[in-house]
Amino acid sequence: MKLSGVMPALITPFDANGKVDFKAYERHLIALRAAGVTGWVPMGSTGEYSALSNDERLEVLKFVKDFADDGEILIAGTNAPATREVIENTLQAKEIGYDTVLLATPFYTRPTQDELLSHFKTVLKETDINLVLYSYPYKDGVEIGFDILDALADDPRVLGIKESSGSLQRAIDIHSRYNGRIALVSGSDDIALDFMFWGADSWICGPANCMAKACVDLDRTFRSGDLKAAREKMIVLYRAMNILESGKFVQKVKYGCELQGLPVGITRAPLGELTAEEKAEFKAAMQPILNW
Repeated sequence: MKLSGVMPALITPFDANGKVDFKAYERHLIALRAAGVTGWVPMGSTGEYSALSNDERLEVLKFVKDFADDGEILIAGTNAPATREVIENTLQAKEIGYDTVLLATPFYTRPTQDELLSHFKTVLKETDINLVLYSYPYKDGVEIGFDILDALADDPRVLGIKESSGSLQRAIDIHSRYNGRIALVSGSDDIALDFMFWGADSWICGPANCMAKACVDLDRTFRSGDLKAAREKMIVLYRAMNILESGKFVQKVKYGCELQGLPVGITRAPLGELTAEEKAEFKAAMQPILNW
């Protein structure tokens, strides 16, 4: 499977009673498909993975799998604190119909680099599934280091790494060291254009939930070779994405969906609602994107 284009790191809609709202989910996915996304990445941090029960996670994975068309990329988030749980979750995703999973450092654990490499190797051995690694040291406290990537680079089932460190230098290093072996996947949204320039052919993108047309247009403009136009479009996107990165990311993405006319409910506790000031700031940044 080739990773390409804009793949939303999907939110999970909730109804007024706090249950997963699958009717709102379907409307959301239909709108994203119309905007031109290339696939689906449910059950990551943007999908409030940690706030869902195991049964809810499986329901969401099955729903997205059933919605997906042939040719659309499917990547399931199956992370957990323990290797055993990751294997169980991954096997369940495989049974549902996913051939690829997105795996970050197991949360709450802060393993050493040797322990983390052993974790990924064990998942590969026990599940026979493709991996997209997810390096997000700001949240996980542990970076997926180059020794780990060196050890995994020649495994054809390690497709790529979603790089969310915010470090352009790391993105350049990943592309230059592993081009053709491990694909660089953009995961630092406010510098997405820089990642594209340095070899990222795909973008697992939380903001695409509420600005899919703009993200897809940026991706297509870059691919066309019109770098000046791509830069101008990134300038418009930058302010909203920078506000997202400043905190309360999921709450702002969900509010952005509401601004697009597709409400998806609020986040589950402990994530709280936005203040009036936070809404006003993000709404102002979203105005040029709403009319894209």
